[in-house]
Amino acid sequence: MTARPSSSHWLWQLYPALRPLLFQLDPETSHHLSFGSLNRLNRWAPWLLPASSPLPSSEKQVAGLRFPNAVGLAAGLDKNAELIDALGCFGFGFIEVGTVTPKPQPGNPRPRLFRVPKAQGIINRFGFNNLGLESFLNNVKTSRWVAEKRGVLGLNIGKNASTPVDRAVDDYLICLRAVYPWADYITVNISSPNTQSLRDLQSEELLKTLLQYLKSEQANLRRSIGKEVPLFVKIAPDLDDEAIGTIARLIQQFDIEGVVATNTTIDKSVIQGLPHAQEQGGLSGAPLSIQSSLVLRKLRQLVGPGTGLIGVGGIMNTEDGLAKLKSGADLIQVYSGLIYKGPRLVHDLVSGLDDFQSA
Repeated sequence: MTARPSSSHWLWQLYPALRPLLFQLDPETSHHLSFGSLNRLNRWAPWLLPASSPLPSSEKQVAGLRFPNAVGLAAGLDKNAELIDALGCFGFGFIEVGTVTPKPQPGNPRPRLFRVPKAQGIINRFGFNNLGLESFLNNVKTSRWVAEKRGVLGLNIGKNASTPVDRAVDDYLICLRAVYPWADYITVNISSPNTQSLRDLQSEELLKTLLQYLKSEQANLRRSIGKEVPLFVKIAPDLDDEAIGTIARLIQQFDIEGVVATNTTIDKSVIQGLPHAQEQGGLSGAPLSIQSSLVLRKLRQLVGPGTGLIGVGGIMNTEDGLAKLKSGADLIQVYSGLIYKGPRLVHDLVSGLDDFQSA
């Protein structure tokens, strides 16, 4: 049994006291203030933070990669790869950053981020706001966490809003070629509800074309760079059984190494009547937990044990994380849970999942 990591660091203790104050602010302002402060602290006084390395746990082998522990950061929190070193102190076994698009884009107008505290939910309609590939890769290249290979790095790629869906392949190929040398794995985001027509890429014809081009280019890059970088596809929770079956068949047909299940949902029936329930955008957090696990379970039944599955959506505590493993996930990711529970959530998940896997 791996020794238990300490959960007594002041960072774990401080967040519950700060959260009510942060929740008084506009959510996007609060995000920039809290994580920006953490980033500055990491640069100027890193000795005040926990060690920037994964919490000790039983290792996981997924898609040919060795994960120090099974708990990762979901894409979306660090869109520009600016916070990798600061977030490393939370103890993640892997960190996924992005979504990045070829060209910088501002995303949708503010306000575009809304809390639903009574349901422990978050609605966002960011629209892939990011600084573009050049800035993204500069941040990756200068990260100590990346240079010292402290954990597994996932780079999440998408298309620009101005690119028609029938030309989306071009954007994904541009991103794939650029990020490939720096990634441990690459996630192809085709499921955000906040870029018009993006989810159309989950349809059989468009997905088949996209995967065919990406796998061909992956093979070219493997030969030219001499490095194996698995591809994951991030899917929506709002898929019916037929659509899940189609995706599973194509994942197997093109030997895609993994799937991230799931993105945010456009179904807000579970929060009906609560403030902000009518806002446009994708819902994450606790209200997503059951639906994302259902998709995960169906997908695992269809693809079998050979495909790596990352479970994400509504993981707010250890029980939620275990539910993802029991539904077929090899690994899990958190995002909204960090906002509501703070960095101690990572410690609790690593400890709880390690107990389950060692039993």
